[in-house]
Amino acid sequence: MQIKITLHCPDCQSAKIKKNDRKSYGKQNYLCKECERQFIGNHALKYKGCHSSLTQKILLMPVRGTGIRDIAEIENISIKKVLSVLVRSRHMIRPKQPYYDCLEVDEFWIYVGKKSNRVWLIYACHRDSGEIVAFVWGKRDLKTAKELKKKMSDLGVNYGSIATDDRDSFVSAFKSENHLTGKKHTVGTERHNCRLRHRILRAFRKTCCFSKKLLNHLKAFNLTFFYINFGFV
Repeated sequence: MQIKITLHCPDCQSAKIKKNDRKSYGKQNYLCKECERQFIGNHALKYKGCHSSLTQKILLMPVRGTGIRDIAEIENISIKKVLSVLVRSRHMIRPKQPYYDCLEVDEFWIYVGKKSNRVWLIYACHRDSGEIVAFVWGKRDLKTAKELKKKMSDLGVNYGSIATDDRDSFVSAFKSENHLTGKKHTVGTERHNCRLRHRILRAFRKTCCFSKKLLNHLKAFNLTFFYINFGFV
């Protein structure tokens, strides 16, 4: 009985594949006719971590409440493989439109290294569409609030009004804008905060699942915001 396997290029996903000699250790080598990528088919790989379809699955699991060690155990791969995929990810958000009628700004904290060390995420979102427009990391102070304002300006984001709570750093940073203050104006960001706490294991308030490296948090939140904006979470 013959089994027919359809191969796809790991890079361009093209099905125009041809055999291209063998590797020095005997494995059949394949060549993509479109992008000229050479690869070994998933069916011939002994280590599951090398499968071309695994990367996207690893990237989705951290934004579905699954920890790094859980991913490694479920997929039967190494923790180093999971971390390398996360660190190499390049998912970044960009504003979908140049003008928003009203943006909401709020803060969000996570543990980094130890529970006594909190790092604050300050971000702006559009309530009607649910889009995350921009975000910055830092302390819960005026400097970080101004960094968010500058980042929105650098991205070419314009808005009619901006809503925050009555925290002094927000009041000072956006005092020259059409500024709305009070929790009743930040319902959208509070909804996003709840979603982030629910989706990202390292963001749970009572947990031991937090990273010693800020970079791991940055990559995980980049992924989450990217998936939120495209409606995947």
